[in-house]
Amino acid sequence: MQNPFDFALAAPEITLLILAAIVLLFDAFNKTESRHTTFTLSIGVLLVLTVVSLWQWNSGVEGNSFGGLYVVDSLSHFLKVLSYIAVAATLIYGREYAEQRDMLKHGGEFYSLTLFALLGQMVMISAGSMLTVYLGVELMSFALYALVALRRDDIKATEAAMKYFVLGALASGVLLYGLSMIYGATGQLDLRLIAQVIAGGNAERLPLVFGVVFIVAGLAFKLAAAPFHMWTPDVYQGSPTAVTLIVSAAPKLAALAITLRLLIEGLHGIAIDWQPMLLVMAMLSLAIGNLAAIAQTNFKRMLAYSTISHMGFIFLGLLSGVGQNQAVTGWAYGSALFYMVIYVLTTLVTFGLIMLLSRRGFECEEISDLKGLNRRSPIMAAMLMLAMFSLAGIPPLAGFYAKLAVLQALVGAGHVAFAVVAVIFSLIGAFYYLRVVKVAYFDEPEGDAEPISNGVITSGLMSVNGLLIIALGVLPSGLMALCVRVIEGSLKF
Repeated sequence: MQNPFDFALAAPEITLLILAAIVLLFDAFNKTESRHTTFTLSIGVLLVLTVVSLWQWNSGVEGNSFGGLYVVDSLSHFLKVLSYIAVAATLIYGREYAEQRDMLKHGGEFYSLTLFALLGQMVMISAGSMLTVYLGVELMSFALYALVALRRDDIKATEAAMKYFVLGALASGVLLYGLSMIYGATGQLDLRLIAQVIAGGNAERLPLVFGVVFIVAGLAFKLAAAPFHMWTPDVYQGSPTAVTLIVSAAPKLAALAITLRLLIEGLHGIAIDWQPMLLVMAMLSLAIGNLAAIAQTNFKRMLAYSTISHMGFIFLGLLSGVGQNQAVTGWAYGSALFYMVIYVLTTLVTFGLIMLLSRRGFECEEISDLKGLNRRSPIMAAMLMLAMFSLAGIPPLAGFYAKLAVLQALVGAGHVAFAVVAVIFSLIGAFYYLRVVKVAYFDEPEGDAEPISNGVITSGLMSVNGLLIIALGVLPSGLMALCVRVIEGSLKF
């Protein structure tokens, strides 16, 4: 008989909580303004977590604990390891940026808050109950609100933090209201028990449907999908770039996790009700994201609208799995997971480049700031080109196969018309990605074209990021098969 309070299953979260508290206490007595030791400890924490999760995964550790509140399966192991890698890359890219902007002058909260935000993401990824879902969302969100407002003397950052907090609190309330209605309709909090009640026809139909509407709206906010995207451009532009990367990368993995847990695991029995909502939001995200991005001159704001359009593809993958056989369903959900992994990988490159191009007293935020980049740093220009081509879906890069996998799922599910619309909007979106490459390679630099030099570690990490974009485009089958396998082995649909 399984122990209902098996703390060993939650070893990654317990380890992170203890080590993050130690990092926070150590930093309180650390008087150096650079906080190099705090940075090193934070990276060490992430390495320890990676070892713990990989050991659990390799040992086949699975199950649930705390009365079903917490779930461990191959999907949770996979997403947690990816989250550690994304956060580690973010901290490495952002260390010098944060130091130059006095974000570390009065304390190392940049690192400790990032670790606590990661803890919230891990709770979301392993959520087996609606209680755990909401606990994880709030733990992550509060840390992110504080990170966005970290530069208290920066008016743009303060404004972005206020918008993020107000809209985030509203979205959390909407999500909580939806969860409470699902509880009222089924009498259960455990997601698998909710699925059983719905399958048995014992749920109250009206509150169940209303609850799904509110839940989908709350999830759309966390994923930055239209029409709940309003916060995204302002927060991406107003936040310090290091914080923008923290907000835009790893939290998307956690948001996809709770979307899969709630919609696929718990509410798959009424997929006929949430599938049309995902379809509408997918089309709106593709349209608004791609069309609005064309008009942007701020690079970070353009990437924000680009994010919205990519969330449209995620939703297309999720809705393609409804009402299909096991093979088609597994491929559809696996394609959405694969797309999110490639999106996070490419986002690390784009915002990492913005941070590396920024200097003390200068923010590389406008597209015009990239003029003549090829003359100043051919390697960074090449990385930028790879990232833009991948986001545009140009072969043989990883973004192309990610889009192709989702389109295959759409066609396999019989949604050919929606696949055609997605291709059309992707062609529209290619314009603003190619414009960035044109500016970097063919426009004359403004002022002196001084060469750009970066540290060995950051340059090496950027090169690895770029090579992965190529490698996963040329040989995508291994990662795609892994995504399908963890979906089929973890979710019951």
